[in-house]
Amino acid sequence: MTGWIDALIQGVLLGGLYALFAAGLSLMFGVMRLVNLAHGDLIVLAAFAILVIAGKLGLDPFVAVLVAIPILFVIGFALQYVLLNRTLGRDLLAPLLVTFGLSIIIQNGLLQLFSADSQRLRAGAIETASIPLGGGIAVGVVPLLTLVSAIAVIVFLNLIFYRTPIGRAFRATSDDLEVAQLMGIDINRVFATAMAVAFVVIAIAALFLGLRANFDPTIGPARLLYAFEAVIIGGLGSFWGTLAGGIVLGLAQTIGARIDPEWQILAGHLAFLVVLVIRPRGLFPRAQD
Repeated sequence: MTGWIDALIQGVLLGGLYALFAAGLSLMFGVMRLVNLAHGDLIVLAAFAILVIAGKLGLDPFVAVLVAIPILFVIGFALQYVLLNRTLGRDLLAPLLVTFGLSIIIQNGLLQLFSADSQRLRAGAIETASIPLGGGIAVGVVPLLTLVSAIAVIVFLNLIFYRTPIGRAFRATSDDLEVAQLMGIDINRVFATAMAVAFVVIAIAALFLGLRANFDPTIGPARLLYAFEAVIIGGLGSFWGTLAGGIVLGLAQTIGARIDPEWQILAGHLAFLVVLVIRPRGLFPRAQD
């Protein structure tokens, strides 16, 4: 019984990491209807950026991410304003092709700079620290921080989306792009701001990716898959749904691993397919917010 309880706890904690992967993707789709195929690679790129900043400046990763966030904010704004805005329109193929090409460029660029060797963000004793819950069950401090950070990010995105002027612009462009333009909203700047905020979330996701597991330039597509599944399970455009989707995916994987270690990844994919069949719009689609 203890093993099953531990699997459930670890599944929820793992779901926090998947929710962080998915939150930025959910924001991009919710505002711009952009399916960014380079999203996973951008998370990996941010992880390497934090690694370099931590190494060059001698900083703890938790401090290094604070240095990386404004840099990534500017990069995200510029990427959307200069490149991706040119691809958005009624044709969904153009942004898919451009972001796919961006994914290939990032992967090969990182391979040239860092080789294929696995890397890890080092934060000292906190990496192995845990909180005992009794009965032989313990919760790792880093996984717990990951879940807390995921909840904080979702709260932050909801506050921006529903309580700020830029959030009203996000919702307006998402609901009806042409009417938003007629009302004088600069959609190019709105989209670029949305991408910049998404890059902040990507930086936080990259921090916990690097603290919880090794990473290398080729793991981006797998992170994209987990993010995409979490977004679809939760419901497109719903931030709280994204958190729920990440937790459902994490629980499916840990329960599957509890039954048979070889079933871990498969169980997550099966959970995604089951939700897609039962609730094609996800568990908490945005229309219900």
